[in-house]
Amino acid sequence: MSSVVLCTNVRRDGDLSYTARVKAMLEADGHRVTVSPICGEPEGPASFPTAELERALEGADLLVTLGGDGTILRIAPQIMRHEVPLVGVNLGHVGFLTELDRDSAGLLRQAAAGEYRLVPRMMLDVEIRRNGERVFFDTALNDAVISGLVQNVHLTALGDGKQILNFSGDGVIVSSPTGSTAYSMAAGGPLVEPGAEAIVLTPICAHMLAARSFVLSPERTITVLPADVSEGRRCVLSADGRGMTDLMDGDRVIVTKSGYRLLMAELGTKSFYEAAFEKLGGRA
Repeated sequence: MSSVVLCTNVRRDGDLSYTARVKAMLEADGHRVTVSPICGEPEGPASFPTAELERALEGADLLVTLGGDGTILRIAPQIMRHEVPLVGVNLGHVGFLTELDRDSAGLLRQAAAGEYRLVPRMMLDVEIRRNGERVFFDTALNDAVISGLVQNVHLTALGDGKQILNFSGDGVIVSSPTGSTAYSMAAGGPLVEPGAEAIVLTPICAHMLAARSFVLSPERTITVLPADVSEGRRCVLSADGRGMTDLMDGDRVIVTKSGYRLLMAELGTKSFYEAAFEKLGGRA
């Protein structure tokens, strides 16, 4: 018997009816199941007890997210400290991090029995240094995006203190291999296998012909310096899309490989390549 946590995004399963079916299925196999709703309150009282995610993760053997990729990105900084394997069921639109869909949730019985391949996903620590002090810190599974609002911005990107890019444009994306299939790819960056370790630096709409995406060592310290920032020319930082933080002239956005990893429980339903072509566009 294992201890399984169902983390339900109530925006996708408001009345917890789908959650209840998954819970009953796993309990019928003898597993102990705890439900932790996030992103709001369920519609009406649940027919079973629920628990805060932080408390539910104590002693858990498996975490199942019921929602979409955004659900995983939202909770990644919280669950990484527990090192509980995660598998996602997609109840939203196209999901790349969620391996299962609504109709294939029966495979969760396999996951709860421990029949999966554990794939650690590299994460990124993101901070803002202002006048020598840290004023912002977060850990991202996908990416850190430094971008202008309305107008373009001037940015310098450094690797271990050496200049990589200096350009004006819409911004720059610093992504993990997991994030390489998201905004970075849309901006022209490469796809990197999720189990790999690398940092991908991708400019967004750069006003420079030579601006290209770089795949860098995971040990690099990436520093992004915004310039000519003012009230009328805002530049912001967003880590995994969790809000925006305004940057100022003289700020240093520093991105490094995190000491934490997200543990994904992969069931082998599709290879990375099959998933990429299926979810991001068919083969030519």
